[in-house]
This record gives sequence, C-alpha cells and structure tokens, in this order.
Amino acid sequence: MSRQQQPRRPAPPPGLLIVDKPAGMTSHDVVARARRIMGTRKVGHAGTLDPMATGVLVLGIERATKLLGHLALDRKTYLATIALGASTTTDDAEGEELTTAGPAAVEAVTDDAIAAGIAVLTGEIQQRPSAVSAVKVDGKRAYARVRAGEEVELAARPVTVYRFDLLATRRSPGRIELDVVVECSSGTYVRALARDLGAALGVGGHLAALRRTTVGPFTLAAARSLEVLEDRPELSFDLDKAVATAFPRRNVDGATARALRHGQRIPAVGLGGTYGVFDPDGHALALAADEGSVARAVVVLLPA
Repeated sequence: MSRQQQPRRPAPPPGLLIVDKPAGMTSHDVVARARRIMGTRKVGHAGTLDPMATGVLVLGIERATKLLGHLALDRKTYLATIALGASTTTDDAEGEELTTAGPAAVEAVTDDAIAAGIAVLTGEIQQRPSAVSAVKVDGKRAYARVRAGEEVELAARPVTVYRFDLLATRRSPGRIELDVVVECSSGTYVRALARDLGAALGVGGHLAALRRTTVGPFTLAAARSLEVLEDRPELSFDLDKAVATAFPRRNVDGATARALRHGQRIPAVGLGGTYGVFDPDGHALALAADEGSVARAVVVLLPA
C-alpha cells in the first residue's frame, strides 16, 4: 500500500493532557511533541512554562482546546531554588551575571534577614516582571524586544503571593541557596521574587531551579512525562471529566439539553461565573454563564 493510500489515523477523543514538562523545552515544543504523539494538530496549552522550568503544563486536545481560555488557572504552586550572591540578566540561571557579591557580604546575610525579606514579598505586592518575560509592550513580547537589543523596563503590577515558605537553606562561600515553596496568583514571576529578595538583601539573587506542582485544580499527581505518553498516548481527563474538574457543575434534564443543543437560551440557575452544563447521561454540553434570568452558552462542546 502506498503512503497516499494508507488509512488516516483516527482523531483522538477530546480532553486534557497534564504533562510533566522537562527542562530545556519550551511550551511550544511540548505542544509540537503532543501533536505527534496524539496524532492531531488540534493541541493547545493553557499558559506557558519557562524552558528551564519543569512540572505541570495543561494541554487541550481536539474540542477541549475550547476550554483553555476559560479554565480558572489563576492559582499556581511552585517548588523553587533561589540563589543569593549574584544577579543575572534574565533573573534566572540561564542569564549572564550582572553583579556578584563578595563572600564576606554573602556570609553577613543572616537567617533572620532572609525571613524578613521573604515576609515583605508575601501577600498582595507590586511586582515588576522580568525584562525577558512574555509581557507585551506595544504589541511585542518583552523578551523579543530585549533580544533585538532594546532596553526594556516593565511597570510594576499587582500580584498576590499566598504562600512563600522557606524549606531549606544551604550556604557556601559567596552563595546561599534557598529551597522555597511559592503559591501565587497568575502573572506572578518567581524569578522576580528571587531578584527582589536578593536586591533587598544587598547581594543580588536569581532563580536557580523551578518546578510547577499545581495549576488551578491540576496537580503533578495527574501529570505524565512525554516518554510515558509516547508509550501510552492517553488523555489525563476526557472532556466530561475535564469540565467537571475545572468548573462548577450544572445538570439539566432532557428538554433543557435539547434546547441548548438547538442554540436556545435556557433558564438561569444562580451560579456565579462560568459553569459546565451536563445532560442526563453525564456528558458536557457547554460552558455557560447566567445573564439575568437566562443562561448563555459561552462555549459549545458538542461535536461539529
């Protein structure tokens, strides 16, 4: 049988893949690999993870890509290592050193000073993103402007650091390494926390390692490596389970389900925000939101 006559691989079912991203790959690299593994072009990611970072990356497959812009992924948790004693151009270990503190200055940084610096960076704070972040400046990513040789100074913006706990401290000449857990709002840069902590302590700081352990309701417990996916290309959550996991649930009767299938508005139910609508068989029909006395379908999840 010629290559042109070979049967097409059937499209995979819709759902979410929770990938344990390896270091050294961009989120786009992971999407490209997932497309090959799952046999479909219809793959997208719900928020990027820096190349040096590992951990939870949420991918949508087939119709579940419609969910990605609506997932409540505004709370994330990281395990990180912060290196004190040097600052870098990228605020992480991949950048060139900007400043280096002498061994005596680093040795003078006390545990109490570190604890106080962490406390200042906990709660609702104003944070200036790294110049090489993905924040857009006049329609162009900040990192792209930096690569083009431009000077970029981003404005501080409000973020929330719900938890910034010190797990371990390691000291060596000219360097202090802090293992920390950070739980924060979307848009918070852990490398900016490392930079600002080092600056406050007067010795400079940068992010040495980063692992994302949770994104919204999705955790490392559900994540699989790309190697495992190569051997078993299976969804982490099918479409129904993905909607039930990520959104409040509204069950409707047959008549209401038929009305929704025909594009009609249905009565409101009093749920705040976006919620999933499920038919009597437990299948997700749509994401909806109440608008006064009726509910509007935000995303229709039925097959085309």
